[in-house]
Amino acid sequence: MKTRDPFDSISPVDYRYWDEEVARYLSENGFIGYKLQVELALIAVLFRRGICSEEVGREVTAACVQVTTAEVYEEEDRIWHDIRALVNCIRAKVSESAKPYVHMTATSYDIIDTANAARYRDAVEKVLIPSLIKLEGVLIGITLREAETVQIGRTHGQHAVPITFGFALAGYVSRLGGSIEALKALAAELPGKFSGAVGAYNASSLFFDDPEEFEAEVLAELGLAPAEHSTQIVPPEALTRLFCEVTITAGILANLSDDMRNLQRTEIGEVGEEFEAEQVGSSTMPQKRNPINFENAKSCWKIVAPRIVTVFMDQISEHQRDLTNSASARTYGEVVAYVVSTAKRLTRTMRKIIVDHENLLNNLEMTKGGIAAEPLQLILSAQGHPDAHEKVRTLTLQAQREARPLEEILVDDKELRVYVEKMTPRQRQILINPQFYTGIAPKKAKEVAERWKQKFGL
Repeated sequence: MKTRDPFDSISPVDYRYWDEEVARYLSENGFIGYKLQVELALIAVLFRRGICSEEVGREVTAACVQVTTAEVYEEEDRIWHDIRALVNCIRAKVSESAKPYVHMTATSYDIIDTANAARYRDAVEKVLIPSLIKLEGVLIGITLREAETVQIGRTHGQHAVPITFGFALAGYVSRLGGSIEALKALAAELPGKFSGAVGAYNASSLFFDDPEEFEAEVLAELGLAPAEHSTQIVPPEALTRLFCEVTITAGILANLSDDMRNLQRTEIGEVGEEFEAEQVGSSTMPQKRNPINFENAKSCWKIVAPRIVTVFMDQISEHQRDLTNSASARTYGEVVAYVVSTAKRLTRTMRKIIVDHENLLNNLEMTKGGIAAEPLQLILSAQGHPDAHEKVRTLTLQAQREARPLEEILVDDKELRVYVEKMTPRQRQILINPQFYTGIAPKKAKEVAERWKQKFGL
């Protein structure tokens, strides 16, 4: 077969985001390998149950090890059926006496859906989750390091009240941790099937009084459990739920990327991506330092998010099955590939993120103490001021108009002197320096980070 130049590939997954770890499970070589594992599981149980001899079992096992993806595709070009092509390639490597037992009692989707369950489980457990845990570890490290680094909180793109940079990242530690746990549970629950052409065990019941136990025995060889009820296909909901969570995870990574990208804006400048010595930001503007890694993560999310619609559409199959998912289901692996790529990229980027403490402080002071408006109106209300919210609102407008700090406007206001005199030292300190108005942000950041650090053994 002619070797294809990878740059002739159409999908960016194959020439730009290809990952050796992902390919081991989700490439076509990987898929054929998992289908062969199902055939091996079948022959092992047929031998154990006395249907075929040990010699037949050895022959079929040896044949499966030798089958290549290239020869399966060559055979499929001849007969126009992928699983029968696989079976023919196995049969071609065994004796006449062994041929009857290859694929015995199985239908195509006993092989395909079971192989899919095993490979998606393994890809998620062995590649995606470890990649996400590495990113989680980096985020935890920054959260603990910056737990007390005061930052202005922002809602609606506007300054709100102070938090800490560690507190902001702790939100992502918690969200990502929750998704990692969900992915673990959902991947482990993917079922297989070995119930035949319509799911009623017609074929296996010819040979076994306990066809459901036979099914369970075959699937146990692959570390899988059978679906409670299947037709020619496994019920699609388990895989759909898994890909929903993969999509949710991609959204968390995109949200983190958006926040980090926005904090790098020239007029904000609170964080920055490390820029390599030879790296170019623009083909025409030499000064540019673009947040390309965070932008790439957001861009990959735009690919991943709409793909869940395809997974939902594949949930529908007429009667015991139709073939309307035959092409679309082949694209699912790309979703995992993009999220793995994103997780690895963000791990590298966040590990080298630069936090500009001076700009964090400058931005905090930008509103001339206006961010003290919330504690001021609450303190005044607690002291009995009849309309504290409106009073403070007018003071903030005055501070903005006169470009003076809010605490100066407060001190000059004769109406409020009696209230100011009753304030505690801590209350006055917060109004003069809102950096102290961070609630329990440092404590919360540390607690969240330590909890997930312990949970994942980081």
